[in-house]
Amino acid sequence: MFRGGTVHRVYSVVVFVILASLDNVAIGIVPPLYGSIGDDFGVGEGHIALATTIMFLVSAVAAIGWAYAGDRTDRKPVLILGTVIWIAGTAWSGLAGGYASFLLAQMLAAFGLGAVASVSFSVVSDLISPRRRGLVMSFWGLSQGVGTLAGTLVGGILGHTGWRQPFLVTAVAGVIATTLYLFTYNVPRGESQPELAGIDYDERIHHDHLPIILGRRTNLWLILQGGTAQIAFGSLVWLPVLFRARAEDQGYSSGTAVLVGSVFATIFQLGAALSILGGLAGDRLQRRTPRGRALVAAVGVLAAVPFYVVLFFVPMRITVPDGAGTADVIRGVLDNVVTEPTVAVCLVIAVFALMLTSANSPNWFAMIADVNPPEHRGTVYSLGNLVNGFGRAGGNALVGVVFQRLSGAFPPPLNYAVGLASFQFFFIPTGIMYWLASRTVAEDMAATHAALLALSDRRPDGDVGGDPPIGVKGLTAQQDPGIRG
Repeated sequence: MFRGGTVHRVYSVVVFVILASLDNVAIGIVPPLYGSIGDDFGVGEGHIALATTIMFLVSAVAAIGWAYAGDRTDRKPVLILGTVIWIAGTAWSGLAGGYASFLLAQMLAAFGLGAVASVSFSVVSDLISPRRRGLVMSFWGLSQGVGTLAGTLVGGILGHTGWRQPFLVTAVAGVIATTLYLFTYNVPRGESQPELAGIDYDERIHHDHLPIILGRRTNLWLILQGGTAQIAFGSLVWLPVLFRARAEDQGYSSGTAVLVGSVFATIFQLGAALSILGGLAGDRLQRRTPRGRALVAAVGVLAAVPFYVVLFFVPMRITVPDGAGTADVIRGVLDNVVTEPTVAVCLVIAVFALMLTSANSPNWFAMIADVNPPEHRGTVYSLGNLVNGFGRAGGNALVGVVFQRLSGAFPPPLNYAVGLASFQFFFIPTGIMYWLASRTVAEDMAATHAALLALSDRRPDGDVGGDPPIGVKGLTAQQDPGIRG
């Protein structure tokens, strides 16, 4: 494998995608097993859901420290250390003998998980040219969605007879991915920026750069939008519970209902794979206007709300062999997609809704890279991830309380449907913030581009080189004083 060549770069991106998916598997395996873990430890579902909520928070807070370390130092050892920590925490979770031990294990795993997304994002952004950021970042975002789906599926399939196995299998997969990561390309910071071609770019973030980062108004909207978006997304981790309750309401046993809920939730979230279309649309519109990516994200999240609301109330008739083996139950669920019109309608609505909201992810990633210099990207991502974490934790915790309160007026599964539908309205302020970002992004992109070009005096040949990033041609801006650190 030629170091730094095309094959090595492709290999590196693939490994980063795998790592990004696995950290979401570690989170996604827990919700389908709330009941099973709670029964084993003698606590309610709410206690296990609390572990997931704390996991979101710890991961988000830890990501800031990990990202800052990655923006200051060599990113490869930082990422390896974080990966080893979450693997240890995940394995410990599967071996925990009581609730307190399980909670501590989940917190340890969350601390390590904070490194994976934030540091990996910084590295991947240096591997991608500005023109293709939306497309490649859609694969990056898709890997995280696929990881959550895989976690839901692994939790349901491997955990419906014993909840410990999914944690141990995920930990082993993490060890394999870490081994593969040792051979990835250690990409130089800023390598994908056309303005920096031929420069040995050695800029690093400093503690006094936070006002500069927040002074880019687009960053504020990109960071804050996650608070409301993730309340809605956080509530969706309960989707397997809704489908499990529907199966139980139709008379299925607990074990079969858990499996049915996990498989249905996985199938219905396949629309997230269409985030690639959102990334392509963002790239295409960005070539016409610097507002392109932000407008695609705004329209996507706003248009999805009514489809989500309808999805949770469409009745489903589930026909699977109760008490049968895993393969038979899965086959029954897949047959339902074809033979049961109510299931088919739900699937179409879910895929379309998720396709719309998934346009958010790749364009968010790409805009962070567009408006920030390389040494700030990991930290900006982690600040956004911090707000995302609080929003997702809030959504995950609040929706459980809402379900309980609604159960007095609406018996399961109706209480789950009403609760989930109400939480989707949090996408509305998210869409508004993306529209506000579209009004500032051109100026911030131009400022960053000008600041990077100001480093041209360090080129060996004195060539200023570097075409402006797509969407900022002809714009002028003041040099960002923080680019030199």
